[in-house]
Order: sequence, then C-alpha cells, then structure tokens
Amino acid sequence: MALAGCPDSFLHHPYYQGNVDRNSSHRSSNLIGPPFQETSAHSSPNQPEDDVDLEALVNDMTLSLESLTSTVSTQTELLPLLPNGQFTRSYVPTSGISPQQPASPRQKVRRSQPMHISAVRRLQEEEQQFRTSSLPAIPNPFPELCSPAGSPVLSPGSLPQSKPNAKYIIKVYSEDGTSKAVEIPASMTARDVSQLLVYKSHCVDDNCWTLVENHPQLGLERCLEDHELVAQVQSTMGADSKFLFRKNYAKYEFFKNPTNYFPDQMVTWCQEANGSIPQAQFLQKFLNSTSCPEIQGFLHVKELGKKSWKKLFVCLRRSGFYYSTKGTSKEPRHLQLIADLEDSNVFSSINGKKMYNAPTDYGFCIKPNKVRNETKELRLLCAEDEQMKTCWITAFRLLKYGSLLHQNYLIPLQRKTRQSHFSAPVRSISENSLVAMDFSGRTGRVIENPEEAHTAAMEEGNAWRKRSARVNVVGSPSALHPSPLSTVIHKTQPWFHGRISREESHRLISQQGLVDGLFLLRDSQSSPRTFVLTLCHHQKIKHFQIMPSEEDGQVLFSLDDGYTKFTDLIQLVDFYQLNKGILPCKLKHHCTRVAL
Repeated sequence: MALAGCPDSFLHHPYYQGNVDRNSSHRSSNLIGPPFQETSAHSSPNQPEDDVDLEALVNDMTLSLESLTSTVSTQTELLPLLPNGQFTRSYVPTSGISPQQPASPRQKVRRSQPMHISAVRRLQEEEQQFRTSSLPAIPNPFPELCSPAGSPVLSPGSLPQSKPNAKYIIKVYSEDGTSKAVEIPASMTARDVSQLLVYKSHCVDDNCWTLVENHPQLGLERCLEDHELVAQVQSTMGADSKFLFRKNYAKYEFFKNPTNYFPDQMVTWCQEANGSIPQAQFLQKFLNSTSCPEIQGFLHVKELGKKSWKKLFVCLRRSGFYYSTKGTSKEPRHLQLIADLEDSNVFSSINGKKMYNAPTDYGFCIKPNKVRNETKELRLLCAEDEQMKTCWITAFRLLKYGSLLHQNYLIPLQRKTRQSHFSAPVRSISENSLVAMDFSGRTGRVIENPEEAHTAAMEEGNAWRKRSARVNVVGSPSALHPSPLSTVIHKTQPWFHGRISREESHRLISQQGLVDGLFLLRDSQSSPRTFVLTLCHHQKIKHFQIMPSEEDGQVLFSLDDGYTKFTDLIQLVDFYQLNKGILPCKLKHHCTRVAL
C-alpha cells in the first residue's frame, strides 16, 4: 500500500501504522483529501465507510514534515567542519546505521536537503585561512582512518600548530658595573641562571650566588628565590630596573640555626612556650601551613600619600600583614591590612633615609607585583636595628613560600652529600682542568697523588717566602721601601678590594649577607701603608687595622700590635681562617666581586 504524492516518511507515522494494522483492506483512495473522498463515494456507493479521520492525519503529516525540514536545515548549518571540509567523526550523517540496514527516511530527507550558500562560503573562507600556500599537500599515511568520503590527503591547515620555544634576553650586571646579556627560555629559574653565569664567569660554585632584582628609582632590591621564573619576574620590572649577580650568604641562614634567629618576643608561639622549643619543632612550625606562628612587634610605618611615619604595632600572619589601630590589640575590629602576601614581594631599602625620610637605616618595603616605578602603593616600613629587619624579611619569605623555601635550601646540600668527602669544591670546567705539575726533573710530570700535590704546594709556598725575604733584605732594607712582590701579591686575591671607603665596605658586606665570618681587606684611607680588615659578627660590622712593622729589614704585618706577625697579607688571612686569635670569630666567607 502506497501514498500518492507523499514522502516515504509518512509510512512510518505511528498514527498511520496503527490504522493500517486494523484496516488492512483499505485502498489508497481512503487517504485522499475530502473533495476526492466525496467523488469516490458517489462513484462507488457500496464502499464501506472508513473510520479514519483523514483531515487530522494529513495535518499531522504536514506538521511532521515541516519540523523535520527545519531540524535538518539547522543541523546542516551547525555541523562542525574540519579544515578539509569533512564533518567531524562524531557528526557523520550515517552514524548509528549499519551497512546491512536500509537507510531511514530521516537520512533520505537529510541527503535531499541542499547546503546553504552561507555554509559553503564559510567553508571556503576557513579552508583558505588554514591553507598555507608555501606548504605542499602531504599524503595521508593512514587513509583507512578517514571517513569513507574523506580525502586521503592532509591539507597544511589540518596539521597541529606547534608553538616555538619562547626566548628572552636578560641583561645581568655585576658589582663592578660590567654586564652580560644572556638568552634564556621562559622556563628558566633563578637558580639555573645563576649556575649559567657561574660557568661563564669561571667562579667557584659554592651555592651562594644569586640574582638580585634591583629598582634604582625606588631604591629597592631583593634576592630572587631559586624557584622563581626569571622571564616572569622581568615582565613585572620597569625600564630602569635591572638584574644583579652577586653572592648572598644569608639567604638560607635561618634553616641553619632557627632557634637563635627570631627573638622570643617576636614569635607568639615562643611566648606561650616560654622559649623552651626544640630546634626541629621550631622549624616545623614555620613550615607547616596550618600552624604557622604569628610574628609581631613594633615598626615604623609610612602613611600612604604622606611623608610622615608612625610607630605601630604590626603582626604578620599567613593571611597578610596587619597593623593595630588600638595599641597592641589583635582583635579583628582593630586590625587593618597593610599588604597581602600572595600578590606582593618584600624588598630591602637601599637609601631609605634620603629617598623616603625614613627614621632609621634599617628599612624594607612590601611592593605589589603590579607596581613598576610608582611609589604611591609602596608600603614602607622601618625596624630599629639590622637584626629586626632581617627577621621581618625572613618571616615574610617563610610565610609566603613555606616548604618550597626549605626545598630550595636542601637541593644544594643533597648534591654536596653525593660528592666524595675528599673532593674539591665545585669549580668551573676551566679550573678543573688545572693539574699539579712537577718540574724538578728533565721533563715535567703530572702529580696524580693528592697528598703529594699538597706537599709540593706547601714547599713551593715556603720557597717563595724565603726568596721574597731575601730580596727584601738585599734590595730594600727599609720598611719605607718594601719589596714590590709583597705589596702586589695580595691585590690578586678576591678578598682584597683596594682603596674603598668605610661606607662602601659596609654596603658590600650588607649586600652579600650579614653572617658571621664574612670579611674583606682594603687599604686604609686615614693611615698610609696600612690595611683594614672589615669583619661581620652577630650582624654587626667591625673594622680591625693591620699595622706594618720592620724586623731585620723585612716588612711584617700584624693585627695584635706585633704579637703575631706575618710576611704578607695572604699568610695573615690563611692564619685567621684557621685560628680565631683576637678576632670575635674566624674568617669564613670573603666578600667578592666578579666581572661578567
């Protein structure tokens, strides 16, 4: 039974199929409209009356056809297309139909629908956009994975676009003003850049080198953490800002002796425990994200938009930096937020008294990351002494980074434990290529035994001192005319800084970390022919004068008024690195500057 002039989909209408089952003997004339039905009835009066409402059936079929047409048109416009013009695999029109099954009426109608001109134009534009004229078409090595109607050719636009590795150029300055431009990837950390500069500058790698973010216009600087991305930090810096390459011995000093680092009155947890806290437990409290103690105390705080300073009670928590508006009260209604830890960094103030009229020289600043060279949003603070300033800066870093800071401290220690007990310090490749030689025979030989090499070095040093003493006696019998060799040899050492001022020596030691045993030697500006040993002890810088003296026509140097005498400054430094003597501590770290 068929319908004249109607699509095949009408046959699958549920209303029609139910009536066909009940009246299998109906003819096609029973489904024709009312005018035709009346004519048929007159021509054959003996025909049995049909019980199907033909008008309702035709109306339902018309509505079904219209809804089907609109659905197919909408799907044709919204089907996602690949750059080569094919439908995506999840929207293939014949999906869900096995090859053995006949095509459904819906599929036939979908095939019969024309593609709109707008869709064709959009397809052509996308294909023209993705196709690269410089690249030829690449044969598809897996044509069986394509759809049946798909082309076995991959257009250039269908290939995945790979982003090239982003490279950045940074310029790093040293203490003497020299600079070096380095090309780095976006994923390079501050530790990696420091290791690269150590290798290029042929320095001794003692894990104390660091990058410093310096802002001359703001008078601020800070040491980058080892895990920070240098390219990301550079994006937040102004045009006049720069990176410095220097040593910082105090970067992880807190982890070496945490119990003596913070005064008891600054840590609330120490006040509750009356100061009797084990060192491991004290460190764990700071690294724990849930039980981190508060740091509290009085600081000079500069008011925003004003030149005046106020001494306020402040407390540092993991949630932020607060000050109390009512004495030492820490109630929530009396606390006002100074700065947030997440979006800020702590900087040391270089010249706070001159630039910001600070009450003391021990200033620091909390600078938001979005601020470049503006001073309006800087939160400037001042401590009473250097120890308090260092404690506040260290506490800020601990609360912000937590265990990540401790991991940065452990990485070089783990690498050092893997090395041999008798191995030399980690040096650059050029320094590791140096070997001890013996030229006592006709031909030179390499001394492979470390003990023999050390003995040869000691013998050579003693022979050199005897030769220098003999030249001093014969050539210059007076202390006013010392041996040229003894006056020049110390200038080749990294701990000697020549004729610098007292203030400059303070600045160099402060920048490289106020740790016990950090020292340098310099010429005295007040007394000619004398030298000064500048030494740091308990975060205070002290100066000791080295006086020359004459004995049997030879110039000797002494720190203790002639009680202990040395033929040159190298011997003096070597002695006090092993012995404390009259000094408050041994000489441990020398303040050095490298040329990039």
